[in-house]
Amino acid sequence: MQSKKKIKNEQNISQTHHKETSYIILYDRILLWLTLSLCSIGFVMVISTSIPISQNIYHTSFFFIKREIFYFFLIFLLSFIILRTPINFWQKNSNFILMISILLLIFVLLTSNTIHGSFRWINIGFVHIQPSEICKIASFCYVSSYLSRKYYEVRNNFWSFFKPMSIVILESILLLAEPDLGTAIVIVFTTISVLFLSGVKIGQFLFIIIISILTIIILILLEPYRIKRVLSFWNPWEDPFGNGYQLTQSLIALGRGNFLGEGLGNSIQKLNYLPDSHSDFIFSIIGEELGCIGSCFILLIIFIISFRALYIGQKSLEIKQIFAGFLASSIGIWFSLQTLINISAVTGILPTKGLTLPFISYGGSSLIINSIAIFFLLRIDFERRLRTSQAFPRGSK
Repeated sequence: MQSKKKIKNEQNISQTHHKETSYIILYDRILLWLTLSLCSIGFVMVISTSIPISQNIYHTSFFFIKREIFYFFLIFLLSFIILRTPINFWQKNSNFILMISILLLIFVLLTSNTIHGSFRWINIGFVHIQPSEICKIASFCYVSSYLSRKYYEVRNNFWSFFKPMSIVILESILLLAEPDLGTAIVIVFTTISVLFLSGVKIGQFLFIIIISILTIIILILLEPYRIKRVLSFWNPWEDPFGNGYQLTQSLIALGRGNFLGEGLGNSIQKLNYLPDSHSDFIFSIIGEELGCIGSCFILLIIFIISFRALYIGQKSLEIKQIFAGFLASSIGIWFSLQTLINISAVTGILPTKGLTLPFISYGGSSLIINSIAIFFLLRIDFERRLRTSQAFPRGSK
C-alpha cells in the first residue's frame, strides 16, 4: 500500500512539473512585440517620407513602398529558416560567413557603380545588396565564435586579443575604400566593447583605442570632403546652401516639429528640401511630424531592444553559452551605437556618416540584416529558456 501511494505521489509530482513547464513561454515577448512595433512605425514613416521623392525620381508615388513591402515579405520567409536553425550552426560556420562578407566587400569595389561617390551596392535585378551590412553580422559572429574558443587566452595574451582585431581592421580598410567610415566605426567599436566584456586588460584597449582615434583623424585629414563635413557640422549656417545644406534642412525640420509635431504627413522638409529624408535623415521628419514626444518614444523602443539584447547575452553567459552570450551582447551594442551615431548626425553633434536608423530608415539590406539579428536574439533566448525549463524538473527530484 505504501509503495502504491509513493508511486501515485511521484506521478502527481511529475504531472505538476509537466504543467509548470508547459506554461513556460519559450520566447521573449517583449523583444518580439517591440520589434514589430518599431517595424510598423518605420513602415508608416517610410510611406510618409518617400512619396515626394519617389514621385520626383520615378514618377510614381509607390516605388519605395513596394520595395519595402517586398523586403518585409522576404524577412517573413527568412524567419522560418533562421528561427529554426540552432545557434551552434552559426558558430560552426562563422569563419565561412566572414570569408563571404570579405569577398563581397572586395567584389563591390571591383564591380559596382558609384552612387553619391561611394561603391556600396551590388545590384541583382530588383534587389540591391549592401555588403557592409552583411559585414556587421558576419564580424560579430566571428568575434563571438573566437571568444567561445579563446575565452581565457584573450584576457592574458595580447596576440590572442589582437587576432580578432586584425580581422576587423582588414574589414575596416575595405569599408574605408568604398568609402564607408560609419560602418567601420560601428564594427570596430562594437568589437572593442565585446572584447571589454570578455575581460580583456584595459592597457590593451588603450593601445587599440588610441590607434583607432589617430587613424580616424588621419583619414579625415586625407580627404577634402571629410574636412568639409567636419567644418560644416560645426557651423552649418555659415554655408547653408553648400556643405551645410543637409544639416540646416534637418535642423529646420526638427525645429518645426517642436513638442507635439506638425502631424503625420504634414512635413514640409520632405518635399525635396531635405536630401535622404526617407533613409539616413528620416529621424528629422519624425521630429517634424511627431514632435519631441514621438521622437523620444521611438528612441525609447530602440534602446529597450538594445538593453534586452544585453540582458539575453548576460543570461546566456551565466549558463556558459559563450558564443550566444557574446553574439547577443554585440547585437545590443551595435543597435545602440548605430542609433547614437545616426541621431548625432541628424542633430549636428557629429558629421554625417551615412548610417541608417535601425528598423526605421528605408533600406533593404539594413532592414533584413537588423531583422536577422533579432531572429538570432529570439533563437538564443529560446535555447536558453528551453535549457533552463528542462533542467527544472531534473533538479527538483
